[in-house]
Amino acid sequence: MQFVIPNPFPPIPLCDGFRLQSVADENDLVKLDRVLWRGFDHPGEPPADGPEGRKKMQSGPHFRQDLAIVVRAPNGDFVAFAGLWFEPVNRFGYVEPVATDLDYRRRGLGTAAVLEGIRRCGALGASVAYVGADKPFYLAMGFRKLFTQRCWTKHFPTK
Repeated sequence: MQFVIPNPFPPIPLCDGFRLQSVADENDLVKLDRVLWRGFDHPGEPPADGPEGRKKMQSGPHFRQDLAIVVRAPNGDFVAFAGLWFEPVNRFGYVEPVATDLDYRRRGLGTAAVLEGIRRCGALGASVAYVGADKPFYLAMGFRKLFTQRCWTKHFPTK
C-alpha cells in the first residue's frame, strides 16, 4: 500500500499529555521492548533478555534512530511504536514494524507514530511511503492499495 506524502504535512493530532519522539531522543531499550512485546499481543511482561534483541535490531545497516518513532505516555512509558526506513536512492519511506500497547489502543497513538515517521521521511526527500499490509488501520490514515499479491504453486501429478 502507498501513502503519498503531502507537502506541507498537516498537523498530527495526539491526545493531551502524550508526546511524539524518536529513539534518538531517548533510546530506552527496556521501554522499547515492552511496547513491542505488548503491541504484538504477547501475554504478561517481556522476558528479561528482550532489550538485547532490540539492540540487535538497531544494529542493522539502514536503521536510523531518528526514524524509530515512539509515543510517550504522561507516565513516561512508550505506548506506541512505528519503525520507518528511508530509501534515499528511490526516495521513499517504508513502514515496519508498528505496535501499540494493548492498554492504549483506539486513541490514534499508533497512527500518530506512523504519520510522524512518514513526515520525517518526507523531510528527507521521500515523496511516498509504503507498507506491506492492507489492514484497515493503514487505509484509515490515507494509504491506498496498489495491488494484491498472490503466491501460486504448481503441483505436478505423481505417478
